[in-house]
Amino acid sequence: MPDERADRATTLRDRWRDWRNGLSINPAFQRWAARFPLTRPVARRRAQALFDLTAGFVYSQIAYACVTSGLLDALAKRPHSISDLERVVDLDMAGTERLVKAAVALKLAEPAGGDVFALGVEGAALLGAPGVAAMIEHHRLLYADLADPIGLLRRGGGGGALSGYWPYAEGGEGGTSGPYSGLMSASQAMVAAQVLEAYPIRRHQRVMDVGGGDGTFLRAVAGHAPQLALALFDLPPVAERARARFAAEGLALEATGGSFFTDSLPQGADIITLVRILHDHDDDKAMILLRAIRAALEPGRTLLIAEPMAQVSGCERVGDAYFGLYLLAMGSGRPRSVAEIRKMLGVAGFTSSREVRTPLPMIASLIVARA
Repeated sequence: MPDERADRATTLRDRWRDWRNGLSINPAFQRWAARFPLTRPVARRRAQALFDLTAGFVYSQIAYACVTSGLLDALAKRPHSISDLERVVDLDMAGTERLVKAAVALKLAEPAGGDVFALGVEGAALLGAPGVAAMIEHHRLLYADLADPIGLLRRGGGGGALSGYWPYAEGGEGGTSGPYSGLMSASQAMVAAQVLEAYPIRRHQRVMDVGGGDGTFLRAVAGHAPQLALALFDLPPVAERARARFAAEGLALEATGGSFFTDSLPQGADIITLVRILHDHDDDKAMILLRAIRAALEPGRTLLIAEPMAQVSGCERVGDAYFGLYLLAMGSGRPRSVAEIRKMLGVAGFTSSREVRTPLPMIASLIVARA
């Protein structure tokens, strides 16, 4: 028998939505709300949010200019005058002043008296997260693909500047070098911090990072839990670079080369980690990967998945908006919700899974699964 209360709740929700949207669209109500003392703050916040949505690309380009011109790096060392900054950013006085004022408006810089400017609070936060600066620099490729977003959606993704940047996109297996390695390393460091803050990895004995790149995540693990045995699985040239990097730093690493789509994964780890790997692959390849990991784990052993996920409360824009379009432009993968990933884990043969909350889920959410 249908649940009449559920039907009524749906009806009330629909009516509320129609009423709310009707008011929001009405110009007369907008004018009234902007004048009435009790609704004025809400009206201003919504107007600002709408403007930010409209101007977001401009803000991003200002951040790109501040990063790539060296403006923020210069201000991080000491306050500078406009005339000093002319030489840093290689612009004339008018161009430099306009860029600095834009940076001040976004709190990337701030006035320090007279025509002198210092690093702003947002600029300091940006420089404190090298992965963010690296993402800003390479966004010029994403923006080129998003110049025609409807065209990108119609062709089903890929085929543009961003897919050429990531060597494993559009069916590729990856390359042996390239700027993507540096970006992966910088961005994985942010994810590693979330993992080690939220999950007690010290309880394990041997961790194997699948798709571990140059070993950035495992280097963070080594600093956090030096007693752990460390292993890495990635394409042969990538694994070789990771092994050499660890050796140069006096760290022990067992690095195995291969493809997780065609080769069996090494056994013996009591925890396998996937750090920002699963969402880079379409569903068919993601299932191949999960089944390969399940086959490599003895019963009761652990898989830890760490990546930004879709439909996370308070971080919805990061999942389906940012990564939804980013991965489409890349030509491979999609953001998945916790529920979707847990369902895939069950199909792959894992006996149980659970979400582990992190301090900053916009950077990474965690799922722990048992074989």
